[in-house]
Amino acid sequence: MSAISGIINFDSQKVSINYMNKLMGSYKKYQTDSVQKWTNHHVFLCCHNQWITPESVNETLPYYDYERKLSITADAIIDNRAELLAKLDISQEEGKFITDSQLILLAYYKWEEDVVTQLIGDFSFMIWDGKKQKLFGARDFSGARTLYFYTDLSRFAFSTTMEPLFSLPYINKNINEEWLAEFLAIPTMVEALDMSSTVYQSINQVPPSYSVSIQNGKVSLSKYEAIGKVEPLKLKSTEEYIEAFHEVFNRAVNERIRTYGEVGSHLSGGLDSGTVVSFAAKELKNQGKKLHTFSYIPETTFEDWTPKYYMPNEKPLIKETMDHVGNIDSNFLSFEGRNPLSEVDGFLDLMEMPYKFFENTFWLKGINEEAHTQNIKVLLNGARGNHSISWGSWQLNMEYYTSLFMKLKWKKLNKELNDYTRIYKTGKSNVLPILTKRAFSNTNNSVGSGNLLSQLIHPDLAKKTNVYDRLLAFGMDNNSGSNKDLTEYRRDYYEKGYVWNKSGVAETNLSLRYGLWNRDPTNDINVIKFCLSVPDELYVKKGMERYFIREATKNILPENVRLNYHSRGLQGADTIHRMKRNWKEFLEEVQKVSDDSELSNLLNLAELKKSLNRLGTNPRPEMIFEEDFKLLTRGLIVSRFIKNMSRKEVNAQ
Repeated sequence: MSAISGIINFDSQKVSINYMNKLMGSYKKYQTDSVQKWTNHHVFLCCHNQWITPESVNETLPYYDYERKLSITADAIIDNRAELLAKLDISQEEGKFITDSQLILLAYYKWEEDVVTQLIGDFSFMIWDGKKQKLFGARDFSGARTLYFYTDLSRFAFSTTMEPLFSLPYINKNINEEWLAEFLAIPTMVEALDMSSTVYQSINQVPPSYSVSIQNGKVSLSKYEAIGKVEPLKLKSTEEYIEAFHEVFNRAVNERIRTYGEVGSHLSGGLDSGTVVSFAAKELKNQGKKLHTFSYIPETTFEDWTPKYYMPNEKPLIKETMDHVGNIDSNFLSFEGRNPLSEVDGFLDLMEMPYKFFENTFWLKGINEEAHTQNIKVLLNGARGNHSISWGSWQLNMEYYTSLFMKLKWKKLNKELNDYTRIYKTGKSNVLPILTKRAFSNTNNSVGSGNLLSQLIHPDLAKKTNVYDRLLAFGMDNNSGSNKDLTEYRRDYYEKGYVWNKSGVAETNLSLRYGLWNRDPTNDINVIKFCLSVPDELYVKKGMERYFIREATKNILPENVRLNYHSRGLQGADTIHRMKRNWKEFLEEVQKVSDDSELSNLLNLAELKKSLNRLGTNPRPEMIFEEDFKLLTRGLIVSRFIKNMSRKEVNAQ
């Protein structure tokens, strides 16, 4: 709910008022309801507070507990308030007057550093423990809120965003080549694997699922166990699993719509956002509120060029969900005239680092802008649903059928394939070769061995940073088509923080700019644990992809949405269409990037030239799928980032 920052001097010297003012002044561009600070000679804490929850209105933050000698500044919404109040022997009536930051402080007093295992929600916070002369902080398990820091032999400074730290004269802004090497070499949407590092040499971050402790001049990062080992859930019937799911998911949704303002939600034509919306609209009706939905649709002049499987304009399915669920005020947003190229500088300023989700930027930002104008304080989404509530993609079906094939369970395999081929209108002769290949294939292509996107990095930088070996050490490879255990992959997804970082950075900075919080019930830790405990067979049963969520949303979602097997939303389909009016400028800029000698030690300019030649001069809509286009946009974004950084440095001098 806020931007936090602070400084502690290890030599017990008083924190400079000038440094305090510099940190506090750096947040003036963001939406703020109150600005407060707390100092105790060599310790300074600050908060630019945004009021989101009812308890946060007129909140004192930083907050100092005189009795316990504890002070806290926090960027947090805690969801398991009732559970924590009970554990702390505080009545629900008294709890109405306790803010989330005070609740964290009381929980720290009881559990000390183990407090992180007791908290459910989106948070980053810092606590000054006066009795122990220790600064302690943490970031939530998935990194929904950011927390950066700088340290040297004399001091430790922290901030929700990076730019305020550079207002301090002793912090230099130099590119971290190892981070950038990972960004350039990783072909997926992941920006880097080392979660304690950032794009700048001088700035580190507290990774997701980590706490940080600063005492006697020593800074220690510690990983805490958030999800842990999940035991399989054994219930008697599918109906019992569905009833249990409804209970845990309804609680997750209800906890995330706690706000004094209006509640909104992203809504596409799919299962995840539709499920979130259906549960939220029902509860909001009980509260006398409506749910405001925000849906991206293509420009009115867009002509659908995509294969039948894709659905660039999901408006028909979205309207079916709205009509079926009810209690919804809808917003269909086409953002006429906007395109991702025109958003690059703005989004680099927002992200404070290069990014890879080029085609999504203008509508992500646009939806937050529109929600802000409607006094939305909580904006729901179902972004992580693919790995939790709607787990069970085509790949999982094939893996499950392959396991039956390998175990010679012919009768069960035959029944599943009968259902699968009936639903997807195909034949066993098309499926069996896939199963055979998966069963006996042992493909293992390493990073850098064949993926074009991993060639964006200059070979000398790759060698200098030893990036490919480092990525392999992290378990990163290109074997997307190999016989990987998807169940194991899913568990790894929740253990490896690097898959989360980009969304946490975007959502934190969007919330600061527009005064609202993006909240995802499909990312609730209890929902995740429940979904991990459900047997795999329930995700691929009766030949269906995503069987469990389809069964769980009977009478909750309309049938055309719930049982939609044959089309899939494609929200970036009009990207090239939108860029047509700026296509000449785009080609000219990527040409300049490929000729820029100042970038020759970072980017593989030869590969950029090859991609530019293969792309051609005419904007084809299918370019959105092509690696050449992705390589060029990533090169352009990195080039802009470096040049913008240099320009800001010159202006600051």
